[in-house]
Parts: sequence; structure tokens; C-alpha cells
Amino acid sequence: MSGDARTMIAQAASDAVEQVPALAPLKLVVDVELQGRGDLQIFRLQMPEIEVTREMEPPPDARLKVEMRRDDFNTLVEQGSINAWKKAFQSGKVKVSGVDQYMKLIVQVVEKQMSRDQLKKASR
Repeated sequence: MSGDARTMIAQAASDAVEQVPALAPLKLVVDVELQGRGDLQIFRLQMPEIEVTREMEPPPDARLKVEMRRDDFNTLVEQGSINAWKKAFQSGKVKVSGVDQYMKLIVQVVEKQMSRDQLKKASR
């Protein structure tokens, strides 16, 4: 799947909020950098509105920076699962930097949701 990066970033953010509802009220600006064939595309993702704009430079108000190869991003959006994103973070395909408190909060919220999901599956 390849398409308009802005639309795909918005889709990825929407999928994340849908799978982890506790992320919905989070007010955050994210610098998303996609590395392609010899170029770097920079985007500003604003949450909770899920507004994505293309930028020439990293947004100065960004609290987090997410970096990945464009082809890895396309695959992750296509898969659309939080579990796939978690594996990509753990393997180093996706790099995140920024305000430590935001990163810890997001990790904690995602892990709690994944635990809830596992309990639901186990009780069926």
C-alpha cells in the first residue's frame, strides 16, 4: 500500500486511537519523518484532532519525533495493528525520541490496553 503520506499518517493515528481509546484525549504534536529513496519527508501530526501537515523543517512545537523508512511505514499502516507497531519499535525499524514523560505515558497506556485485549481473548 502506498499513497498520500498525509492520509496514511492520519489513518495510522486513527487506527491507534481506535485500538487504544485512552490515547484519544492526548494533546500532542508529533514530528513524523519518513525516509524514502534519497529524500526525507517531514510531517506535523497534531492530536487529538488528527491534523497532518507537510513541513519543510521539523515542527518546533513537536514533543515527539518518530522516524522510519517509508516502505516500513507503508507496511505498518497496511497491517494497522498496535502489535505490529510495537514490534517495529522493539526491532528498531521505528525510532522515537522526545519528551520522556510522553513516551513513558504512551508505552504505559498501550501496554495496559494490550493486556486488557489479551484478557478478553483468554476469557472467550
